[in-house]
Amino acid sequence: MSAVESVGPQALPALQEQVEQIIAEAKRQGASACEVAVSLEQGLSTTVRQREVETVEFNRDQGFGITLYVGQRKGSASTSASGPDAIRETVAAALAIAKHTSEDEASGLADAALMARDVQDFDLFHQWDITPEQAIEQALACEAAAFAADSRIKNADGTTLSTHQGCRVYGNSHGFVGGYASTRHSLSCVMIAEADGQMQRDYWYDVNRQGNLLADPVSIGQKAAQRAASRLGARPVPTCEVPVLFSAELAGGLFGSFLSAISGGSLYRKSSFLEGTLGQKLFPQWLTIDERPHLMRAMGSAAFDGDGLATYAKPFVEKGELVSYILGTYSGRKLGMPSTANAGGVHNLFVTHGDEDQAALLRRMGRGLLVTELMGHGLNMVTGDYSRGAAGYWVENGEIQFAVQEVTIAGNMRDMFKQIVAVGNDLELRSNIRTGSVLIERMTVAGS
Repeated sequence: MSAVESVGPQALPALQEQVEQIIAEAKRQGASACEVAVSLEQGLSTTVRQREVETVEFNRDQGFGITLYVGQRKGSASTSASGPDAIRETVAAALAIAKHTSEDEASGLADAALMARDVQDFDLFHQWDITPEQAIEQALACEAAAFAADSRIKNADGTTLSTHQGCRVYGNSHGFVGGYASTRHSLSCVMIAEADGQMQRDYWYDVNRQGNLLADPVSIGQKAAQRAASRLGARPVPTCEVPVLFSAELAGGLFGSFLSAISGGSLYRKSSFLEGTLGQKLFPQWLTIDERPHLMRAMGSAAFDGDGLATYAKPFVEKGELVSYILGTYSGRKLGMPSTANAGGVHNLFVTHGDEDQAALLRRMGRGLLVTELMGHGLNMVTGDYSRGAAGYWVENGEIQFAVQEVTIAGNMRDMFKQIVAVGNDLELRSNIRTGSVLIERMTVAGS
């Protein structure tokens, strides 16, 4: 028996009815158009540390947000309450805001003809009937495996098992109402290694739509311990220009920055280093970046975007060339372009990869830095200049020699994109961005 009642597909009809009630109330109060998102979520999270139970938390949240229009004026409001009074008051609040905003020619709903007609089910909901006692048992087993894996593991910084389930329904005054239920389950372990007066911290985790498909708790604990212990003895390296290999779990961040730079909001505000690059070659000829929103059970799958438009598979980069921006209805109108059905972001991004694993990429690199941790937010989105604190491992003759810390890696993202030598086959499957390790031909490593 689960610790909490299911918030699954059976909740969708009631949420859809609530959306219709809110839209009707907005029309009654004088809105010319409106859109509403209603959500209901709940979950269980338990954390253990140093073989003791630290927290067990249940949460159940619901609420809705409404954006309405009076002509070309827009107002938004949200609430965690429900019921007729909450609906009436929240709609009134959004209307009051709309009366004080300026007219915007780009505002308003997407065209009615573009609304998604078939809201497909991508099998995103998999309830995990795990009790708090079972969750604690798994977390303790994960941490115990980490302690047992290496005698230098002296401390724990928290092992957390979480299970989440929820429903979301979007609707607008065009008559579109669509929703889906989804689940997300995860187990993470953070451990601290100590030797010769130095302490190092590292982690490992897994996430899945299906709780029974999570990696074994023992393997997660062992991997967290191995990563923490392997960083002992870390030191800076002299400043140099060398190849840099981003591990797969960090490489997604490189492409995440690229997505931000080609997103409509950055482009129409003229705050992106990739403004005006549509049709230009930004990556090597062999590299393609494409979106696949209709995958079964994937973490990023969705039948419609935040405007109610049907999602569809498409490339953003094809043979190295930027062939599409990332646009919602509003940003598309600001740029004089059609929406790409990406209001709210992208869904399941795939980056071309080769057949080499990370070890093969290290051999190809020869001498350089393998980056496994990044610190700070050192990207200037206007210029593309990139500078981040980093930690990882120094590589000579294609093999790891020692751990590295207290260095900074720097370059310009346009140069970094062009200098991608290879993408590994060690795909990061826990993220919305599926990529392997990324080898960049040359970056500045600033150290001692």
